[in-house]
Amino acid sequence: MVDWINRPLSELTTALKDGSLSPIELSEQSIDCHNRWDALLKAYKNWQPEKIREQARLADAAFRKGTYLGGLQGIPISVKDLYGVTGYPLFAGSPKQLPTEFEREGPVVKSIRDQLCLISGKTHTVEFAFGGLGTNPHWDTPRNPWDTKDHRVPGGSSAGAGVSLLEGSALVALGTDTGGSVRIPASMTGNVGIKNTLDRWSTKGIVPLSTTFDTPGILAKSIADLVFAFTSIESKFSKPGNPIVARDINTIRIATTKDFFWDQVQDDIGNLVENAVAELSTAGAKIANINFQEAYEAVRAMAKGTIAASEGYQHLLDELPDWIDTLDPNVASRMETGRDASVSDYNQALAQVKRLWEPASHRLSNVDVLAVPTIPISPPKVEEVAEPATYSIKNMAALSNTMAANALNLCAVTLPIGLDEAGMPVGLQLIARANSEENLLSVALAFEAIFGAPKDRLGKPPLGGTASNHQQ
Repeated sequence: MVDWINRPLSELTTALKDGSLSPIELSEQSIDCHNRWDALLKAYKNWQPEKIREQARLADAAFRKGTYLGGLQGIPISVKDLYGVTGYPLFAGSPKQLPTEFEREGPVVKSIRDQLCLISGKTHTVEFAFGGLGTNPHWDTPRNPWDTKDHRVPGGSSAGAGVSLLEGSALVALGTDTGGSVRIPASMTGNVGIKNTLDRWSTKGIVPLSTTFDTPGILAKSIADLVFAFTSIESKFSKPGNPIVARDINTIRIATTKDFFWDQVQDDIGNLVENAVAELSTAGAKIANINFQEAYEAVRAMAKGTIAASEGYQHLLDELPDWIDTLDPNVASRMETGRDASVSDYNQALAQVKRLWEPASHRLSNVDVLAVPTIPISPPKVEEVAEPATYSIKNMAALSNTMAANALNLCAVTLPIGLDEAGMPVGLQLIARANSEENLLSVALAFEAIFGAPKDRLGKPPLGGTASNHQQ
């Protein structure tokens, strides 16, 4: 049997269109992978194999008729349990199902549905997306597939998203990013992920945490796959633009900095990032060191929680008051910041971060990307963050470097560059000016050509994938 699950999306689409692969065969490989690994990895809150098979039959019938509706036709895609998806209950990480009106599909889900993708299921999330580690006491905390001995966090809040990719049940994962919730799980599981510019993609049909910072995003197994999925989804929102292709490395300008993003970085992670930037420099990229002081003030204001917590708590109060008393204590303690904040506190914090958007953008005006560590720490063991005080420290450390892009209204991607001393993936975060996703992805493609795809750079994780992945 051909191991289709590990093929690039572009190759899969070609095979699906010419009939050498059917969506039905691909769906069965997805289901087989899930059956093999679910008991250990626990990526999904809701898994309905018959729905996958039903979608596969529809996609197959369309291909047989010569109907091609988009690049994601027949492709298994996992969806964070924050998105409304018709026919799937929505919990948003809470212990009780949300009212059925929350299941209405918004533009992002509609865009993949219109292409006849295969929704593989709803992946676990931190309750109401308010946490960067991926833990959830109400349900399962997915297991990071890179550690066979200890249960390490997968990154959050899109906790099951990256795990679903490595499990082999999905080839693309939809997540959301408010302070790093796409990039953290992507980095911690050795995948890639994009945080879009605010309002580039609609958040309609997604349970909100913060109307100021929420953005839909994608996780994938490579930058090439990320570009494929990104352009396929974007094609449903606007007229197709120019193809996104790798930039000539000799034309790329990379900014580096030794301030904010390095304050909490482990030595082994810092060394990997510095070595990766040196590789890019040797290949021909131009490197310039810059000061990025805006990150300090913006993240400090965002980390207080006044903005996101106020907006998140108000949504619960207005729409889901019965869900407040059952909040995960780690989420509740952060939501209480919003409950206790005054209107003046909220407006002051919001004005503070928005005042920094223009100067931060100006800092990046003469470069293509700022290259920094995605996560400054190795994914902790679940047992290490069982106590609230330890959880808080590790959670804020995990979020620190990614929050800057949200707080400063920038876009960003993460791609893996190696394994730390604990054998866990390390990500390189590329941050760029708002609404420059096309150039950002072109740069990331050029970097992937130098680093190699994640599976080549990191090797295969010890858990997840088809049986052939683990044959000796």
